[in-house]
Amino acid sequence: MKSLKKLAAIGLSTALAFSLAACNGNEKASTDKGESSGDKKVTLNFWAFGATGYEDLAKAYEKENPGVKIKVRSAETAEHHDALFTALSAGSGAPDITMLEIDQLDRFKAAQDRFENLYDLGAKDIKDQYLDWKWKTGENDKGDFLIGLPTDIGPKALYYRTDVFEAAGLPTDPEEVTALINSPTTFEEAGLKVKEKTGKPFVDSIEMAFRAYLDGAKETFLNPKGELLLEKDGNSVKKAYDYAVKLNKLGVVGKFEMWSPEWANAVNKGEFAAELGAGWLKGWMEGNAKEAVGKWKVATLPSEFAANWGGSFIAIPSETKHAKEAYKFAAWLISPDNQLKSFQDKGLFPSAQSVYEMDAFKSNQDAFFGGQATAPVFAKAAQDINGAVYKGEKYFPIYSEVLNALKNVQNKGTDPEKEWKDAVKRAEGLLSR
Repeated sequence: MKSLKKLAAIGLSTALAFSLAACNGNEKASTDKGESSGDKKVTLNFWAFGATGYEDLAKAYEKENPGVKIKVRSAETAEHHDALFTALSAGSGAPDITMLEIDQLDRFKAAQDRFENLYDLGAKDIKDQYLDWKWKTGENDKGDFLIGLPTDIGPKALYYRTDVFEAAGLPTDPEEVTALINSPTTFEEAGLKVKEKTGKPFVDSIEMAFRAYLDGAKETFLNPKGELLLEKDGNSVKKAYDYAVKLNKLGVVGKFEMWSPEWANAVNKGEFAAELGAGWLKGWMEGNAKEAVGKWKVATLPSEFAANWGGSFIAIPSETKHAKEAYKFAAWLISPDNQLKSFQDKGLFPSAQSVYEMDAFKSNQDAFFGGQATAPVFAKAAQDINGAVYKGEKYFPIYSEVLNALKNVQNKGTDPEKEWKDAVKRAEGLLSR
């Protein structure tokens, strides 16, 4: 759910398959979309991905609603979305309820006729309970169609090794770190101190240096018309690219590719100082970095780097015969109380603002982080995010081309401007196919 390698491997097909299937999109069968009658039990098929714990919540819902049976099918991110794409394109075999990963959302928005408009089912009544930017991400461009209800999000923060910071003469208290590293410039300066005093890189990889600016950009590779923006003056991708090149030239960028065994070992051993990670990363650390307990803390990133990385939505394919029952369950699943449970059980960071004020959320101390209550740090980051980022169907193929250019700069010493121009040409080729 979080790995770029997994997401990049997903075949981002064109909308052709959808357009073929959509020929019958407005000829929906006049099936019953209403409540079940009598003693007949309604069965809802729910397709999920990742470690959500939704199976347990589904059982709790069944106990409260004995007339409803929910069958949860969980799969890997790529498998899940490709199977859903295939079913929707074929016009049969789709579930009653499905999760959609945020980076896959635009792929499915292109076929909104294959989904129920959740505004028609009552979603406007709960809109105010959720972060505005997260809610709007689930809408179409006109704002009159809601494809997905908001679940978890991935607000980013600065994960840092206290022992490496201390060795570099930097503060280790989260508030002091936030005050010190409060801009891209001071971020660089902290990196230079770590390099000078410890010989270690500040940031783990050039990809994370690139994402420092990229993840919070309002426009990236494409606009909703499908036009490439890389050669536009002031393009945010070029700004992020240049910043990564600069950090690499300063010598503060490592070569630890996220999720690789080398990266995992570096997290454990403290072979780099900082990670620009989302809230879900702490769950991975707690389960996989046993040697690093008490050596990491979390601080707020500079406002220029405020961004979301990851998260999902709950959608209802229009093929369902039980739209009302499906919506009732989906709205219950994403309620503030259940988002708190998902956060406590599986680390899914809530998008319902009222959770941020709950004592069980604010006082949730993390032993891995030396007893720091990290949740308020990510809550602040979530509320600092200003709007949703449009990605489009070919986001990841183009992203990969730019990232390959950066890796060439770092690993081969090639000219950054030539690499950039070559990446733009390759991106143009991707769009022409």
